[in-house]
Amino acid sequence: MKNINKRIFLLLFVCIALYSCKKEESYNEPASTDMTKPDVVSNVKVQNFNGGATITYSLPNSKNILYVLAQYKINGLTTRETKSSYYSDTITVEGFAKKQAYDVTLFAVSRANVKSDPLVVKVNPDTPPYLLVKPTINAQADFGGIKITGTNPSSSNLGIILLGFEGNVSDVIDQNFSKLATIDYSVRGYQPVEKKIGYYVIDNFGNISDTTYKSITPLFETILDRSKFSTYRLPSDGVIAYGWDLPYLWDGRTDGSSNGWHTAPGGVMPAIATFGLGVSAKLSRFILWERPDGGDKFAYGHGNPKVFSLWGSNVSTPRDANLPMSAPEGTVIGDWTNLGNYNYPPPPSGATPVAHTTADNDFVKAGVSFNVPLISPKVRFVRLSVSTTWSNGTFAHAMEMAFYGDAR
Repeated sequence: MKNINKRIFLLLFVCIALYSCKKEESYNEPASTDMTKPDVVSNVKVQNFNGGATITYSLPNSKNILYVLAQYKINGLTTRETKSSYYSDTITVEGFAKKQAYDVTLFAVSRANVKSDPLVVKVNPDTPPYLLVKPTINAQADFGGIKITGTNPSSSNLGIILLGFEGNVSDVIDQNFSKLATIDYSVRGYQPVEKKIGYYVIDNFGNISDTTYKSITPLFETILDRSKFSTYRLPSDGVIAYGWDLPYLWDGRTDGSSNGWHTAPGGVMPAIATFGLGVSAKLSRFILWERPDGGDKFAYGHGNPKVFSLWGSNVSTPRDANLPMSAPEGTVIGDWTNLGNYNYPPPPSGATPVAHTTADNDFVKAGVSFNVPLISPKVRFVRLSVSTTWSNGTFAHAMEMAFYGDAR
């Protein structure tokens, strides 16, 4: 079952990656009637890199050359072809499964589609990215699930496949594909009982790492009761405006049809809201609902937070503190600890913020989840500190916040 799952998800990933990432080159110039076999390329030089190599050469002295073709096996089974037009003296071959020697066969191809004699070039790619990334991947217990971390210094397009087990039968429970240099995400929705998992790394070219197996017991997590939240106004908090008072930030209404929290224009940044949770809890994450489009296009604009921080205190009556525009995670200022620094994600459509789509607005309306680091202390009070809004203005607003964690 495990190998079947690997093959299915690998096939899907490879198909999508090759379709979306392949550089299309057109060779639709008029065909030639000259059936002369081209000479081979010469002066070949190889520059190896992780998982591939760049080959430079001199083209034969012929005006009838259309492109250079490279044929090679990347893992003993899969054969790839790469083409480079006659305007170039370089061809890149990649996707090799291991750090070892491989043969690459080069052909000069004429406009009449006549190939030259083959020229075999030896390449020695360094360790491919998927094998470099695999040892850095770690799975550990997280609130309500599993936290996956690792590093991808080359920002290669890779997938991390997470397996779950029922007895001896495995199934894919999550797949995460990314080019991010830092890998850090959580898979949630599990009870705090021991769970056997496995994980492996795949790349665009059909290569699969070995699988690591371990047992993990997710940490207990629940949503905190918002009926217990309370205002805790401090002198450095933002001045409330337009009747959008702080309790609207936890009234359960997120769609923009009612009030939220809103500070007055012309205020000092960061714009801060301080409130109590009603319990002492170790937070796992929170959801922020920004102001969606209404009569105007508020999403990704106006006073919606773009860069912000969350601060917390477990003191029964924490004192005021002037929070900076930014501070490293874990910074302690008076009774307050920086629990995390956050950037609201850009429009999923890829559109510019001012030209966001209806789907982007739906994303805002659904709320965005942000993780609180596992090492963060328990807190009774939190401060939402907005340093930058999408309009770069001097006020901030939000519709709703919900917090998850362990208050036992």
